[in-house]
Amino acid sequence: MGKMIEIRWHGRGGQGAKTASLLLAEAAFNTGKYVQGFPEYGPERMGAPITAYNRISDEKITIHSNIYEPDYVVVVDETLIGSVDVTKGLKKDGAIIVNTSKSPEEVKKMLGNFDGKVYTIDARKISMECLGKYFPNIPVLGAVIKVTGIIPEEEAIKDMEGSLHHKFATKPDVIEGNLKAFVRGMQEVQG
Repeated sequence: MGKMIEIRWHGRGGQGAKTASLLLAEAAFNTGKYVQGFPEYGPERMGAPITAYNRISDEKITIHSNIYEPDYVVVVDETLIGSVDVTKGLKKDGAIIVNTSKSPEEVKKMLGNFDGKVYTIDARKISMECLGKYFPNIPVLGAVIKVTGIIPEEEAIKDMEGSLHHKFATKPDVIEGNLKAFVRGMQEVQG
């Protein structure tokens, strides 16, 4: 099998981690890649920790299991650091992307023995400025696109615009803000 990228998402119910993983899978699929995007739930309630996964490859994917050794980990809610082992199984040359106002250096200290690359994105700030509400998933997804390079940025923006028009067909007023939040996520990720 060619180069396959595996991503594990950590978030809380209601923050959109599952939606972001599915949007990423859809965007990668639209560029001709083979994809998997799926969630894993514990207690299904607002605020409960959830995990979602992506596999993206240029060749057919024959693995059908959770991801135990991801290339990237995405933490949509920084309060999960410490209560969930977010770096568990993360490849030595892997990277973690954390939604936080802290610097990558500050987050690295919080992660203990993790030696890989740390990226941060202040999705709260971006979301509040672009949408007037806290929806971290779209700016975080922009950061994931930038860090992983899975999809060329211009293609990702075009695809996201189409996805947002489809998803929010009855709420066109939120499309522009979400698209701005997505682009800012790509522009403002630090690492």
